[in-house]
Amino acid sequence: MMRILLTGANGQLGWELQRSLSTLGSVIGVDLPEYDLAQPDRLLELVRQVRPQVIVNPAAYTDVDKAEQEHDLAHTVNGVAPGLLAQQANEIGAAIIHYSTDYVFNGSLGRPYSENDQPAPLNAYGRSKLVGEQAVQQVGDAFLILRTSWVYSLRGNSFVNKVLRWSRSHRTLRIVNDQVSNPTWARALAEATGQLLAQAGSQPAGWIRERRGLYHLAAPDWTSRFEWAQAILSLDPHREQQVVQEVLPASSAEFPTPAVRPAFSALDCSLFSKTFDLQLPHWRDALRLSLTV
Repeated sequence: MMRILLTGANGQLGWELQRSLSTLGSVIGVDLPEYDLAQPDRLLELVRQVRPQVIVNPAAYTDVDKAEQEHDLAHTVNGVAPGLLAQQANEIGAAIIHYSTDYVFNGSLGRPYSENDQPAPLNAYGRSKLVGEQAVQQVGDAFLILRTSWVYSLRGNSFVNKVLRWSRSHRTLRIVNDQVSNPTWARALAEATGQLLAQAGSQPAGWIRERRGLYHLAAPDWTSRFEWAQAILSLDPHREQQVVQEVLPASSAEFPTPAVRPAFSALDCSLFSKTFDLQLPHWRDALRLSLTV
């Protein structure tokens, strides 16, 4: 039975990971306010006490716009803390799985990004996540960095929940159609992580060390936020509650935000599929399932 320390256990992905990882052994889930990656000393002490075999780190500073004002905090949580966790994992012979984001790219490539493409983040959030990737890689040893994109669940303030809420209060919705990536259901991402770790057996650090590296893991195929919103509305199991009558495309320039978003940040996930023989469901299939479970 595996001993797993899970950060951000109450977040969108963390909550799903608690479920998917529980079949593998003992999961110690921690989150704010008791354990704060902005002040990671207490968490590092817990790692030394618990001596997990695997640290799974979905915890992050995720407010993309607010990070433009709180870039030091974002840097500490997303950049510095993952490296400290990786170093602590190395010292006790554990593995670490860390999650990153498509926002490390500037979105100008014109095709899905592979792991070999050069990051060039447009905003403070993306820069902080890139620092975290580099910190984990510099420690080396037994690590997996899983870059994902547009993660959502029916818990919290996800894009899916926002669209459903807007549809019940607005007759017209205007949704940007010039931002494109892979909508990824948190549960599918968590289940893939669990299936990955199930392959590792009783010695996960050694198994991960042999496959260590950076991988893209998101739903196959990509779409715009506008098309995603249309799919959310059409698959809504309670369409009778909708008052929306039209959904119109808009440009990002019409909705200025403190942080600039990449235009086309879709991820090519073929390396992950080839290495681990796993693939997430198509984004539309996952969306349909997420709205009915």
